[in-house]
Amino acid sequence: MKKPVSVLVLIHTPVLEVLLLERAANPGFWQSVTGSQEGEEPLDGTAVREVTEETGIIARPDHLVDWHLENRFEIFPEWQHRYPPGVTENIEHVFSLVLPFPQPILVAPGEHIGHRWLPWHEAARTAFSWSNRDAILMLPRHVKPT
Repeated sequence: MKKPVSVLVLIHTPVLEVLLLERAANPGFWQSVTGSQEGEEPLDGTAVREVTEETGIIARPDHLVDWHLENRFEIFPEWQHRYPPGVTENIEHVFSLVLPFPQPILVAPGEHIGHRWLPWHEAARTAFSWSNRDAILMLPRHVKPT
């Protein structure tokens, strides 16, 4: 069973090109790297693991920026079976990872079917979840574009 604690990792370049991944189970649903905390791993450890699993990018915890931002949202009914009985909400912790330029991506087979690097404002319009959209819209305040 999954823990109702997850991470959202915005991967972007200094000029605010944002990586989005297309979900395999829901083609047309684009998102940043996301994933649930496993056991007692630290949240930055969850973020690093998910970045590697979903993109092939190797990062370290000190490469991440912890936004100290939590989003609480209802788990979609079709995904509630993954969680313990009675769990209906998830708490998502937001991180970002800056890369010097768009990198080649190895999407996780079965989890994602494609990826895009988009300007931040276009990525915000494309992201399917409100928490992902809102985080992307905050990105310019967290990073000074070059």
